[in-house]
Amino acid sequence: MYIPAHFAAQPGAIRNLLAHAGAANLVTMTDAGLLATLLPVAFNPGVGEHGALQAHMARNNPQWSTAPAGEALAIIQGPDDYISPSWYPAKAEHGRVVPTWNYSTAHVYGELVVHDDAGWLARHVRHLTGLHEGGRPDPWAVDDAPEKFIAGQLRAIVGVELVITRIEAKEKLSQNRSDADAAGVAAGLRAIGREAGAAAVERVRP
Repeated sequence: MYIPAHFAAQPGAIRNLLAHAGAANLVTMTDAGLLATLLPVAFNPGVGEHGALQAHMARNNPQWSTAPAGEALAIIQGPDDYISPSWYPAKAEHGRVVPTWNYSTAHVYGELVVHDDAGWLARHVRHLTGLHEGGRPDPWAVDDAPEKFIAGQLRAIVGVELVITRIEAKEKLSQNRSDADAAGVAAGLRAIGREAGAAAVERVRP
């Protein structure tokens, strides 16, 4: 990934991207070329030296069975937003401004491990469900569904775990603009309901 020094993500930002990944594009090389699947993921910091991203995919998906040994890649995307030049005070001062795009992303590399046993899968789906149902007023739990039904669903999926070896992460959040322009970006994003993007711009200011 091309990462200018002023856009390099700090360790805390990387941890936040991993912990709140939601979903990631898993990319693997096969004899037939690249394969990619968007998968809900959960970060487990207790696996290996750098943690692991744990997910599952349909058993009929050929990606899990055709990926050779070697590196795989998961692409995690944080908040991203179109940035209008009209939000910059610099537009009124000299007009030398153009649109851009703000974003946070991490390219997570590692070894792909396949888990084809019901025990691992059951623990994984319960954990993943808990991550997304935990804050809801009436959370759904795996055990709310009939046991035989869940067993059938587990047979239809395969677990995949990316044991992390390295991470390249970038946050392009108006760090190259003046404080006034960055404040204009945050205000502009907030005005159109993009609170996460606005907060990200404010977070990276010195």
